[in-house]
Amino acid sequence: MTQVAEPTTATSTPTARVQHWIGGKRVAGASGRSGPVYNPATGDIAREVDFASVEEVNDAVQAAKAAFPAWRATSISKRTEILFRMRDLVDQHRAEIAAYLTAEHGKVPADALGEVARGLENLEFATGIPHLLKGGFSEQVSTGVDVYQIRQPLGVVAGITPFNFPAMVPMWMFANAIACGNAFILKPSEKDPSASVYVAELWREAGLPDGVFNVLHGDKVAVDAILGHPDIAAVSFVGSTPVARYIYEHATAAGKRCQALGGAKNHMVVLPDADIGMAADAAVSAAYGSAGERCMAISVVAAVGDVADPLIEAIKERLPKVRVGPGSDPRAEMGPLITREHRDKVASYLESGPQQGAELVVDGREHPLYRDGKGFFLGVSLLDRVTPEMDCYRNEVFGPVLEIVRVPDYPEAVQLVNDNPYGNGVAIFTRDGGAARQFQFDVNVGMVGVNVPIPVPVAYYSFGGWKSSLFGDLHMYGPEGIQFYTRGKVVTSRWPDPGTSKVDLGFPHTR
Repeated sequence: MTQVAEPTTATSTPTARVQHWIGGKRVAGASGRSGPVYNPATGDIAREVDFASVEEVNDAVQAAKAAFPAWRATSISKRTEILFRMRDLVDQHRAEIAAYLTAEHGKVPADALGEVARGLENLEFATGIPHLLKGGFSEQVSTGVDVYQIRQPLGVVAGITPFNFPAMVPMWMFANAIACGNAFILKPSEKDPSASVYVAELWREAGLPDGVFNVLHGDKVAVDAILGHPDIAAVSFVGSTPVARYIYEHATAAGKRCQALGGAKNHMVVLPDADIGMAADAAVSAAYGSAGERCMAISVVAAVGDVADPLIEAIKERLPKVRVGPGSDPRAEMGPLITREHRDKVASYLESGPQQGAELVVDGREHPLYRDGKGFFLGVSLLDRVTPEMDCYRNEVFGPVLEIVRVPDYPEAVQLVNDNPYGNGVAIFTRDGGAARQFQFDVNVGMVGVNVPIPVPVAYYSFGGWKSSLFGDLHMYGPEGIQFYTRGKVVTSRWPDPGTSKVDLGFPHTR
């Protein structure tokens, strides 16, 4: 069995480097450029990550391009065998992968393990590739003529993934891409890159041929090289809306297939008949888990009518019980934010919100770890009486700040959600089945939860928002992921009997 390197701990020396993975091995960066990787809980630089040059991107593309023909020709049974081994290795090494997430992202261990578990679902889905790639067959569409459709891989494909889910989101992409017979290049976030290289080592142990999975680290130089490279057929992306739009425009302009998932402003509509305790528990869990750094986090509660005051009081009662701390504290429920700059940007909304008329109910800047700690901590925060004109509402805060918008009735709640430029996820809390059914019909959002605050689909459905939360036609992972990483080919065949052919200049038709 191949030895897989153990995770580097958060106390690593600053000289430790995270290298690329090209052609089945670690490759030191040759560009001379690198970036710091912080331990968000301490504020210290834990290691450096190499940044790829245009030439190094091309090296990875050529390694993938060379590996693609043999991988495409590999039987589906053999591919499935490797996928099952990879699934088992990820399962066996959950704790090691989660340790990277805690060390570089700041997630508390329970949250990090949950991320690995949700990523693992996508590998499990991809093991069903023999069924997922089945085509269709129509016999005798014309005399002696049969027609059938097959799905074939695209070639070399790339994924550009965000800092907030450094294990799960790559698995959304590479599990299906590789299962379909493509070669894959991953450009993870430079803020927490180590888990990706660890996963590459697991792929090698699972028996994946060298070059089928590659990891490139870097910044805009690497991204632009991926978008413009003529040998990359498709690009998947998850990140902010401005960058998603940039990725989509440049990838499609270069003739590539592209799915680019952008930002979110997820609302949780609470109707007057809702269970107040259940809704408050859900709002706190969904707003502050992973320090609010989730694209499906609830950032706005639309409190309808008379439910506002008791709901806000219930949420407020729960907030002092949320334990904020480093992942090394087994009691911690919420860790730090990813960088000091991002933490300070999130905290700025606690200043601008009240200046623009909001009521600051709970101020996370009062937490001791914000005031006196060296890490990138911000305590849980609550803003009431927010309106759509305020900066905190118009922007994706992406931190532990929950906003309350008071609306008088159901129609205005729906209008609030539908008027928002984002359309990623939404939830409704009610005891009324008719209201819930009407809501799922009315709301212009890609993923809807009914008494479920974070409606991330299971792996055999597909993940994707609407409006400015998605650029492209196909959602990510699940059945639409298979469609994205393959293209259909229709074959029309005839095996005529000797002597039956003749010249016929008429347009073919079925008879």
